[in-house]
Amino acid sequence: MKSPISLTNKAIQKIKQLTINSNKYALRLDLKKGGCAGMEYFMEYVDNVEQNEEVIDFDGAKVIIAPLAQMYLFGTTIDYEDGILESGFKFNNPNVTESCGCGESIKF
Repeated sequence: MKSPISLTNKAIQKIKQLTINSNKYALRLDLKKGGCAGMEYFMEYVDNVEQNEEVIDFDGAKVIIAPLAQMYLFGTTIDYEDGILESGFKFNNPNVTESCGCGESIKF
């Protein structure tokens, strides 16, 4: 089965590091209603897998995509950028039709 998302090497390393540091099992990706464009990415480190969720293992970085978010995240590449002013995960999502100026909120 092809994964609905892909991760860069920097994202894989960061997810592994944060999962170990927080003593959690995996990173869960989801979408929430909110923000000026309508939807926001939501990430949390979790201890267990919920019913109907699948774990995707990227070279030891375990990622769970919430079932309802999968269709919106299909084809997304996630990177991690380390900058002087801002560091964080960056989503390159081909399904986004609009995003707000701050980049935190998206529309499909």
